[in-house]
Amino acid sequence: MANVNLKVLVPAKIVENTQTTQYTSTNVTTEIGAIEVTNYSGTAATISINLVTSGDTPGNQNLVIKTKSIAAGATYTFPELWCQYLAPGDYISTIASAATSLNIRISGREFT
Repeated sequence: MANVNLKVLVPAKIVENTQTTQYTSTNVTTEIGAIEVTNYSGTAATISINLVTSGDTPGNQNLVIKTKSIAAGATYTFPELWCQYLAPGDYISTIASAATSLNIRISGREFT
């Protein structure tokens, strides 16, 4: 029987405007529970999200959210990513259109 650990996978942080690994499923299988992105700036900003297989790099082959626009002051919860699984070594990578506009927080479950 697997052990399940409910966990904040990525504590709230500012999303970088360069492709950045946010979470790696290290020695566990991970289920994404929630991804929340808040635009704290005064103008719309975009985010792209990749779910990358171990050994691969972020690119069109693993792009699952492309330039999702988040209005100024708005939050989006990405229901299309709920219950997506990451195998050991897989990771979540993101890129924002601006370096000082978006916050991200990711929670989920790790199975060992």
